[in-house]
Amino acid sequence: MSSSAGLAPLAVRMRPRSLDEVKGQAAVLRPGSPLRRLVEGSAGAVGPMSAIIWGPPGTGKTTLAHLVATAADRRFVELSAVTAGVKDVREVIAAATRARDLYGRHTVLFLDEIHRFSKAQQDALLPAVENRLVILVAATTENPSFSVIAPLLSRSVLVTLVPLGDADVEAVIDRALVAPEGLGGAFTLETDARAHLVRIAGGDARRSLTSLEAAAGVALDEIPVGAGLTDDEPTPTPITLAHVEQAVAQAAVRYDRAGDQHYDVASALIKSMRGSDVDAALHYLARMMEAGEDPRFIARRIVIAASEDVGMADPTALQTAVAAMHAVAQIGMPEARIILGQAVVHVAMAPKSNAAYLGINAAIADVRAGRGERSRCTSAGAGMPVPTGSRRPRLPPPELAVRPTNTPMTTPEGSWSSSIFPTVCSRPTTTSPPTAGSRSGSGRGGNGCARSSVGQKRVPARAPARVRAAAGIPGTTRTRRLG
Repeated sequence: MSSSAGLAPLAVRMRPRSLDEVKGQAAVLRPGSPLRRLVEGSAGAVGPMSAIIWGPPGTGKTTLAHLVATAADRRFVELSAVTAGVKDVREVIAAATRARDLYGRHTVLFLDEIHRFSKAQQDALLPAVENRLVILVAATTENPSFSVIAPLLSRSVLVTLVPLGDADVEAVIDRALVAPEGLGGAFTLETDARAHLVRIAGGDARRSLTSLEAAAGVALDEIPVGAGLTDDEPTPTPITLAHVEQAVAQAAVRYDRAGDQHYDVASALIKSMRGSDVDAALHYLARMMEAGEDPRFIARRIVIAASEDVGMADPTALQTAVAAMHAVAQIGMPEARIILGQAVVHVAMAPKSNAAYLGINAAIADVRAGRGERSRCTSAGAGMPVPTGSRRPRLPPPELAVRPTNTPMTTPEGSWSSSIFPTVCSRPTTTSPPTAGSRSGSGRGGNGCARSSVGQKRVPARAPARVRAAAGIPGTTRTRRLG
């Protein structure tokens, strides 16, 4: 092994040199796929296509770009959108034109982190890509639909890479242990240490090799000075779980506050609370907090879930969520994690009802459709937009005013017997949705809650009698304390 190769990181030295060594991307490298034809070289009337490779870090984007360049003796130029500009792109295009005209060689332009380029900078690539002056291989970790301009997408094929599976990561680690360009058999890896490396890698081959190299360095530092110098065949140095834990404090959380992961994890948190999966909800909450997400954003999501998914089944969930939102704003991290955890557990464990959510949406749909207005109703000339008995009364002079006696407070039932809903149109049935999660033929709904007779609310079975009576649960009576 040369000194220059020894100075290179292990991940660079172990970069695959052929398609057979690429792990975890069998779907995009199947025979006949655009990427495989681009790597192996195309023949006939179909020329090489430019490609935009989208995937998480450590899945092989740079490796595939190098493999594309080695096919058919192509000229390879690598640029990073972090440091390059339009001037650099134009120089590459000019050199590619000369190489094609003088020597008949194609030029592969590998542009890493293309999402860092502005729209104007990406526009500079369009003529060369369209006329195939260069074969563009662009890599990005961001969604190309948002980070790459549409004209460039239409001139390229989109290749989506996926994180490596555990078996693929293990194969990468095992190959690095024995390969001459890797650790060359100088180390052995214990089973629990290997499992820990695979777990913290998170499907990232580069991270697994970087962690392995760091753990090997820790293992070497613990060898006494002069040990093994008299042995004809040096014994491989074992890498233990303690070495790996010392080299890598914790797994890096894959999270992008401005990208897909931001919305994916937030959606998973909401769905976990909606599905009453407390463990999953706390897991996604922890992922967001460990990645540095704004705790105020998390608190706002919890407030929305408390009203949309829990609603009138447990009104105290909204109170807890709102209190948590204000407390988080005043306290901040790291103590805010306790408050957020309490609010998430409350919302996840609470009975669920989306009656208020469905009801207001149905009412808004009615209003937008014109229902309730005389000019939009099917019954010609029937009634007024607001029923007569429901309008604001035209008050007489104070000396002639008489307090009305027919009010909800004066009726035994505590409500009006007459309807206030506009009579000019039929009442929509969608404003009275069934109780979510209720079971037919039993006195209880989902999550051990008794069904309310109003069909709008679910009350826990162990709720106090006054709460069950207020909800209209059969078998309860209202009592009034005297004196």
